[in-house]
Amino acid sequence: MDEPPQLFLCPISMELMEDPVTVSTGVTYDRRSIEEWLFVYGRTTCPATMQPLSNFDLTPNHTLKRVISSWLDRGSSSSSPSTSTLSSPIHELATPLSRALEQERLLAALAELEETPFKVTKLKSMRARMAGDVAMQGEFVASGGVRVVGRVMAQALAESGGDFSAFAACEEAAAVLAALPLSDEASVRVVLAPECIRPVMALLQRGGAEARLHAMDILTKISSSGSGGDWTAGVDIDDVIKSLLELLSDEASTRLSSRALDVLLDVVERARGARAKAVEVGAVHVLVELLADADDRRVTERVLLLLKRLCKCPEGRLAFAEHDLSVAAVARTMLRVSELSTQLAVKVLWLVSVVAPSEKVLEDMMLTGAVAKLLGLLHVESSPSTKQKTVRMVRIHGVVWRQYACFPTDFRDYLRLLD
Repeated sequence: MDEPPQLFLCPISMELMEDPVTVSTGVTYDRRSIEEWLFVYGRTTCPATMQPLSNFDLTPNHTLKRVISSWLDRGSSSSSPSTSTLSSPIHELATPLSRALEQERLLAALAELEETPFKVTKLKSMRARMAGDVAMQGEFVASGGVRVVGRVMAQALAESGGDFSAFAACEEAAAVLAALPLSDEASVRVVLAPECIRPVMALLQRGGAEARLHAMDILTKISSSGSGGDWTAGVDIDDVIKSLLELLSDEASTRLSSRALDVLLDVVERARGARAKAVEVGAVHVLVELLADADDRRVTERVLLLLKRLCKCPEGRLAFAEHDLSVAAVARTMLRVSELSTQLAVKVLWLVSVVAPSEKVLEDMMLTGAVAKLLGLLHVESSPSTKQKTVRMVRIHGVVWRQYACFPTDFRDYLRLLD
């Protein structure tokens, strides 16, 4: 289809009008755009002429709507695409001329993004144009798009307060960034700048479900890019950890939880003192509660890996021992979820029962069935490291566990052989 005549485009969104209406100055706009201008932003002027409006009446322009409809009908009937053509992505069907026009529109929208009051509309248009189009995304990044969108995010957050429309611009800007690879060093540096990363963290804390997912996508790409060295050096680790734990506590979705766990794992591994800080703000408690209800293998394995890393520090082992459900939650995953989860569960129990044993942990291991599963592990195939740790725990604490009436009688003689 040919490019639509300028007359058919809304002066605000520069998109083809679906429901053209005319204001008191005689200028025609798409209804959705002009209603947003008048009733969301509270403006009282004509956007095109900036003249004051004598009233807010929106008169349907039926003539223009019929003309646009006829133009669309002619365009659709002038070609008869095949089934394979209809199923192809739009950027794969584009001619060199139309691609050049799309590229020009994208760059023009980028140039006026910081000044226009219709940031949400412009950002949505940008995201639609770049969707699945690697070449367009590359042009956007090369043209400084990441830096511009980062500034828009910072501006929107600063202006938001209780203004939903401003915060909506922040959310939509994050959606644009989340659609980009963010794999080059320059983009990583821009996103990690305080004025850009601050809105991302704000979206994690109080954004909608989709906005939080976009913010998490940004952090995930940054943490896995490898382009910016240690990305945690440029952020407030306390802020990142707290935001991730809040998200995990909300349990908004399995996908969000999985992404949050990936980023938290990276933070705990990279940042100096991150393990102690995570324990201090309640990470062990959140992870144990999450593990107790987890029914997803990926989530279970990542929670266990995090608990293993946190229990390597004294503060982590103490927090684990103090939680009433910790041993039961870990024992529940053994011989049940996956071979990896069993290995990780054994490592966690090893850290809390051998490295720094406590009477409460040993009792909980007996009463929650952890000991029975450890004994069962001795009779199934497992990795040498897992088997070695299991035997060591049973040898060290077997005397204590044999005193409990619930200790399996079949294993009493077996313990004597181990001894």
